Formats: sequence, C-alpha cells, structure tokens
Amino acid sequence: MRALVQRVSEARVEVAQRPIGSIGPGLLVLFCAVEDDTMQEAERLATKIAKLRIFEDDAGKMNRAVADTAGAVLVVSQFTLAADTRKGNRPSFITAARPEIAVPLMQRFIGTLRDQGLPVETGEFGATMAVHLVNDGPVTIWLDTRD
Repeated sequence: MRALVQRVSEARVEVAQRPIGSIGPGLLVLFCAVEDDTMQEAERLATKIAKLRIFEDDAGKMNRAVADTAGAVLVVSQFTLAADTRKGNRPSFITAARPEIAVPLMQRFIGTLRDQGLPVETGEFGATMAVHLVNDGPVTIWLDTRD
C-alpha cells in the first residue's frame, strides 16, 4: 500500500469540473492499494498518517499531528503510484490492486482515519479527477507499507 502525503493549506478535488471534496489546512493523501495488500495494512497506514508529526509547533519544529491542528484529510485514489518504470518508457501498473480489492481497502483506510477523529473528504474512485492544492512548506512524505 502506498501513500503520498502532502501538508496543505488547502486542497480540493473535482470531477467533471464539479467539486466533490474540499479541505482547508490539513493533509492531502494520494492513496494506492497494490496486490496482496490487507485490511490490517490499511488500518496501520491510516493510523501512521493520523499520527504523523509534520505540522509545526510553537517553536517551529515539526512536532504536531493533523489532529493537533484541527486539520482535515482529503483522500484521493491514485493507482499510478503503483507505476513500474524499470523497463522502457511506458509505466506498467500491473501491481495496482484491482477495483474489487482496492475499493474496500480504501474504504477501510478512510474509516480508520475517521475513527481517529479526523474529518475526511474524498475523491471518486476510478474517476478522472482534477486535484488542486497549496502545498504547505512544501512538505511531502512517501509511505509504503512494504518498506
């Protein structure tokens, strides 16, 4: 399971030029389930992200989690995080989980974030989306449950 986490001052996602999810300060999480991922990994990754201390405290140190800042999370499915570019110039996405596997994993991931008390907005799985964000910092963190 892979996630690209960006600290944002604001973010929104649109489908067909219609806003479907929007947050102010918080985290934009691009989420990808890959083959053989489990529900337990979805829960662990969500818990890790909820507790990830990447927001500044009063001393200017990254020492606060998103909940400590009353921030929100925008989760957007992004199967292209499974890209394999080792051969040729056209990425392969063969390791990305099929929708019947990926959707329940993503739902568990989102549910676990909400169980942590976080407000969560989402994109639309499988849709062509436009993601708008203002990266704060910039702070961008790559997480992979296989690492």
